[in-house]
Amino acid sequence: MVALAEMVASKKQKPDLQKKVHEVPHKPGVYLMRDRFNRVIYVGKARDLRKRVSSYFLPSKLAQADLKTRAMLDATWNFETHAVRSEAESVLLEGKLIKEYRPRYNISFRDDKHFLLVKIDMSEEWPRFRLTRLKKDDGARYFGPYAHAGALRQTLNFMRKKFGVLTFGRGAPTERELKSATYQVPTRLSEINAEQYRERAAQACEFLEGHSREMIATLEEEMRKVAEKQDFERAAELRNMIEDLRNTTRSTRRFMRAGLPSAIDPMGGVEALGDALRLPRLPRVMECFDISNISTTHVVASMVCFRDGVPDKNCYRRYRVRTVTGQDDFASMAEVVRRRYSRILLEARAANPDAAEFSQESPGDMLERCDRPQTFVRLPDLIIVDGGKGQLSAACRELQRLSLHDLPIIGLAKEHEEIYRPGRALPLRLPHDSGALHLLQRIRDEAHRFANAYHRLLLKKRVEESILDDCPGVSQHRKSLLLRKFGSVKRLRKASAQEIAATEGIGPKLADEVQRFLQRH
Repeated sequence: MVALAEMVASKKQKPDLQKKVHEVPHKPGVYLMRDRFNRVIYVGKARDLRKRVSSYFLPSKLAQADLKTRAMLDATWNFETHAVRSEAESVLLEGKLIKEYRPRYNISFRDDKHFLLVKIDMSEEWPRFRLTRLKKDDGARYFGPYAHAGALRQTLNFMRKKFGVLTFGRGAPTERELKSATYQVPTRLSEINAEQYRERAAQACEFLEGHSREMIATLEEEMRKVAEKQDFERAAELRNMIEDLRNTTRSTRRFMRAGLPSAIDPMGGVEALGDALRLPRLPRVMECFDISNISTTHVVASMVCFRDGVPDKNCYRRYRVRTVTGQDDFASMAEVVRRRYSRILLEARAANPDAAEFSQESPGDMLERCDRPQTFVRLPDLIIVDGGKGQLSAACRELQRLSLHDLPIIGLAKEHEEIYRPGRALPLRLPHDSGALHLLQRIRDEAHRFANAYHRLLLKKRVEESILDDCPGVSQHRKSLLLRKFGSVKRLRKASAQEIAATEGIGPKLADEVQRFLQRH
């Protein structure tokens, strides 16, 4: 199925992205490069999105690009941009999106490095402002994250001089700190107690929260005065200090999940999908099926569950297709859908034996009536099958046989990202920037990943359970020795008895038996 999808995708004509560049705004933000399957392969930031994105498609720039950039552009079939309010926000959003998508052409941020935060624990006797990269649920106050590490450190230096607060370290002020001129404003640090110091710390917290307009205005006035006196060196220092303070204390969005672009806004995508499909209720629980038949040795399937737009991995299931010979996606899809929902019905009846007395009640209604926390049974609000009309029809037939024909179900065809629905001749196409489509793609890709992971696991076991397991006299240890020396059973078949006998632990007699066995099998 994967090979077929790639073959079909390779026949599509690559779109002309130079025309789309003219729609990009001259604003700071991030851009996402997507491949032919709409997967994100690169995330970048820009001070000017139009200039940065257009530079990728200029022939002169492309000729000078390195190998990695050329490979990325060859694989790029589409891109999208997200404008933000400042360059600092573009840095934060870039890191967030890279951690979300793990694009193959990104190197930075893939080590899960976090931005700097400022931490202060007001429960300490002498609270100190410290830098950290991890936010914990420890009762302390955290400020940030900050994209400009240098500006943040300069801001802490300013706070030490302006508010006389302690930074770094732990505990009460040291003798060196008590004597330092840095901490002597507005009152000497040695002349105040812990409670008075905590008032200083509270004022510094307000400053970090953004209450810095008056202080910055004072600095700007001072900068103008020294500039009039032609003390340009001091004016430049004040200018840099003001810029650092603005970068640090400017209100910056934190880009939590609810604040990210619609591509990764879980509940926003759920609501958009419900509207697009006109479902009777919000698809808070969705189950998606994918068939993996890379080879005829093992045909497997996966079922992944998304709850409120995010993966619910406790409900994932994987299947080995039992009743289908060869590569038949339609029959394989029918089998796993039948197995999944017939099992749910059996579990529901076992948990609610009195439900059988409602003979005229459909299984779906029975599950709705019996769906209580103690039964652990719940039908999805939406079923998604990876494929087009054929896979969808096969799944629908099985649902009808189980009297679950009222369950909402769709098929998502990968070639043009078309959505097929029962009883509708024409597919539904959602806009490429639709949150509903992005959610469907994430579910489909997760099902594909889970199925392929299971396939690789079975293939690995198949290699370990080689034909040598049936050879008389060959133990597990001797099998490992033979495979280590010859590399594969195919090469072992070509070896002479003398070569086999030269293997450690294999004598001439056993070598003859191994050779005769391989000739017969």
